[in-house]
Amino acid sequence: MTQEGEKLATEHSTATDEREVEVSLPKGAKKPAGNSRAERTASYDLADFPELTGREEDFRFTPLKRLKGLHSDELTAEAPAVTVSGSDLVRVETVGRDDARVGSAGIPEDRLSANAWAHFREATVITVPREAEIADTVLVEIKGSHTDPAAQHLIVDAQAFSKARIVLHHSGTAVVSQNIEFLVGDSANLTVVTLQEWQDQGTAHASAQHGKLGRDARFKHVSVNLGGDTVRVTPAVRYTGPGAEVEMYGLTFVDDDQHLESRLFVDHSQPNCVSRVTYKSALQGRGAHGVWVGDVLIRPEAEGTDTYELNRNLILNDGPRMDSIPNLEIETGLIAGAGHASTTGQLDSEHLYYLMSRGIPEVEARRLVVRGFLFEILQQIEDEGIEARLRDVVEAELSNADH
Repeated sequence: MTQEGEKLATEHSTATDEREVEVSLPKGAKKPAGNSRAERTASYDLADFPELTGREEDFRFTPLKRLKGLHSDELTAEAPAVTVSGSDLVRVETVGRDDARVGSAGIPEDRLSANAWAHFREATVITVPREAEIADTVLVEIKGSHTDPAAQHLIVDAQAFSKARIVLHHSGTAVVSQNIEFLVGDSANLTVVTLQEWQDQGTAHASAQHGKLGRDARFKHVSVNLGGDTVRVTPAVRYTGPGAEVEMYGLTFVDDDQHLESRLFVDHSQPNCVSRVTYKSALQGRGAHGVWVGDVLIRPEAEGTDTYELNRNLILNDGPRMDSIPNLEIETGLIAGAGHASTTGQLDSEHLYYLMSRGIPEVEARRLVVRGFLFEILQQIEDEGIEARLRDVVEAELSNADH
């Protein structure tokens, strides 16, 4: 087992564009590039991001050739189809780039996101009205049907005092770069589940997901990566008022020759806010590559912050590789708590011995341990139908590991 982490102090920095975001500079300015998250370039202008070489901090684990041009080509193909079901209370709109909500939750911070911003033509906006409480799951089906490079933009606007659970289900085949924005209003409670169940062959998916939290908002983000040849999901959360809380969970099952990558950023810039991050991965097969990078930044004004991030990974057989890096940057000592941990290893032999000594065959004992390890994340979805289906998918993956 290994544990990694670092604590850094950096200068407070700002973002670019004339739009109203939490940190802004005059139009035409941009943040300087740097290794600290407080110093990374953020811009709506693709020209502010140089061509990628693979040596950049954000891309040193990413196989650029497998992105199939999402970082370099014009993304002019048709985006995956979007359909929304589950409640008549939500409003679904298709809007142009000039809509005021577009770009209000976050600014692109890497070339993939900026390229998607440069090329999308229209956005799908899903609105949970003010004070609405939606008991049923709102299902957003995002289905790809080709492998021509495309850009996509989606917005979920959970207005003040609302409550909803929204599932974004990616399926089919696609080569797509997305920007997804989550606007969580004051005292709103939003759960988002993003499921990546693409077909393995031919799919490349980059998804920059920006969350913007109002005062006393509650935001739960659950990411489940099970399919696709190359998938890179980069959720980021920013606070605009005190008292907000975020929970971020992730489950990744990496199979033969898959590259599944998660990079998180929690930007604490308001006092008395809370964040909890728990990501788990299982890896099996030759060429399986998992990546998890968790960045948490506590800015000088974020007094009273309470944060913790955890990443745990199981290597099920010979061949996989897992890169796991938690980063914690603290710019004020007046916090409630901050910590992180990362572990990567094989199944615990003592757990297996305990089960086998009670008559459970080794194959079934291994499955029981992995089930217990992963299913904790699935329970965070809080929709029994979706949880049951995903449990079956994970069981099928475990059956493949036995052969």
